Amino acid sequence: MRRRRLSPEDQALWDRVRATAVPLHPGRAAAPPPSAPPPPRPLADPPPPQALAPPSSPAGGPPPPLRPFRIGEKADHRGTHDLLPGLVESLGQLPLRMDAGLHARMRRGKLRPEARIDLHGMTAAEAHAALVPFLLGAQARGRRLVLVITGKGRGGGRDDLPPLPVRAGRLRHEVPHWLMLPPPRDAVLQIAPAHPRHGGEGALYVYLRARGRGGPGA
Repeated sequence: MRRRRLSPEDQALWDRVRATAVPLHPGRAAAPPPSAPPPPRPLADPPPPQALAPPSSPAGGPPPPLRPFRIGEKADHRGTHDLLPGLVESLGQLPLRMDAGLHARMRRGKLRPEARIDLHGMTAAEAHAALVPFLLGAQARGRRLVLVITGKGRGGGRDDLPPLPVRAGRLRHEVPHWLMLPPPRDAVLQIAPAHPRHGGEGALYVYLRARGRGGPGA
């Protein structure tokens, strides 16, 4: 609908009425007109091409090239490493606390164990509950060299198996850690893999401290 424009007479009348109008709130300032919204912020600059490049090798050079392969080809595990060192390697890194000559004879199977305990077939909880009193009791009776049979477990005691959530031969790998924690830690002087004549990789030599002696070489 088209808006009707005022005639000159109506416009003059409206101007006279508007001039005599009194504002309702004379002290209130007129509201300012709404300001324009702020301009949008510019987008961040894209990262330089160097930031998107693949990481280089630790030495700072380019990453090593991949060996050519075919889809479905069997992976080569010869270069893989376990998450933890093997049992023999771990025990070989322990400091020597007993007499060196006596230790060499023990490693060659020349010392006869004075007591033994067979943990093979037990759960970890059962084995721990049996091992601790056995060691403390053997020390109280004056025994020095005892044999702890753990069994080789799955894989026949091999240390080159790929990483698993639970390693093959769980007792074989957990018993040495138990021996380094109290209370048996205070009774144990040396730990070593057993000679094949005494069980080999499925057993451990545990050389106990003498009663009442807690220093090195006790």
